[in-house]
Amino acid sequence: MDMGRERLTLGLLLRLGILFTAVCVCIHLYLERGWQGASAPLALRRPTKSNQKWGEQSKMKQVSAEEAEELGKSIKRRISYVHKLKKDSLVRKTEGDTEGPSPRCCPPLQLHRKVSCASLRGKKADQEGSIGAWAVCLDPNYKLIRRIESRHCRVYSFGLGVDDRSLESSLAQSGCEVHCFDPSLKQPHLQQAEMWLHRLSVDWRDPSPAVVAQRQYASTKKLATILNDFGHREVDVLKADMESAEWKILENLILERVLDSVGQLLLELHLHWAGFEVGGDEPSVVRYWYSLLKELERSGFHLFHIHSDPTKPHIFLQKNVLNASSAYTLSWVNTQWKPLGKPDRTQK
Repeated sequence: MDMGRERLTLGLLLRLGILFTAVCVCIHLYLERGWQGASAPLALRRPTKSNQKWGEQSKMKQVSAEEAEELGKSIKRRISYVHKLKKDSLVRKTEGDTEGPSPRCCPPLQLHRKVSCASLRGKKADQEGSIGAWAVCLDPNYKLIRRIESRHCRVYSFGLGVDDRSLESSLAQSGCEVHCFDPSLKQPHLQQAEMWLHRLSVDWRDPSPAVVAQRQYASTKKLATILNDFGHREVDVLKADMESAEWKILENLILERVLDSVGQLLLELHLHWAGFEVGGDEPSVVRYWYSLLKELERSGFHLFHIHSDPTKPHIFLQKNVLNASSAYTLSWVNTQWKPLGKPDRTQK
């Protein structure tokens, strides 16, 4: 009887041992498979495509945030003397005005002069007794009056189909060497009274060599190229009415430091739209305008004359604004300009 119980006990223990061993083996296999299928630690794992994409997006977001911060600082530095962005300057819609500016529209130009000086105007303005759109500064603190008296001044005037050249004529009669550029002229070069007329205009880029090869004459060039072709090192007065191309031209003059050779800059600015090859939303366009005007000021150009034609449409960035004009004629004097010497008379 005792022998039977002993055999039963040993058999039970043997079975329990086998069962326990099987359970341990199963647990071991389960844990091993689970460990192999699990992800490696983050520090040792190779990045998958999704992780790489997420990392790139995260990096782009970080760069964008840094650029946005730098842009914000840049905008604060570019608060122009010509514009003042104020909350209370946003123009509300008037009664019955269905095309007025939206609350997000940019405010119109608020202009103020930096210097005051005696001005020389065209005969047309003098005869009409008006202020006139175009004027040059004759203040003795600057160089032009002395250059005129010594007959060493040079004038460049750019425009398309210009009818009123009374200011250029007055400067020519005063002894300046005057060059008028108009691509609509029939002859490449023509001397009329005291002025030279050229079938040429200024642009923010030179024409493509392929275009020049097809044509015998290029109608537009950069100002730096024109100066080099004419053998001129400096211009006492630069006048330009470029019909909305002035913003890109001004950018080129600033980037290539051509304005260092200009004594006074007379420019008509068009604000009814962004201008040729100027893109972006309204805030971006205004910031671009601000940056150019601010660079003028940093280069020593001070505003001395402002003119807006009340008969022109009150349009600012394609929106009707009551206290704005679609165009302003502004005149700056370069307070840091140092002419190199007397100009060489051009013989074309």
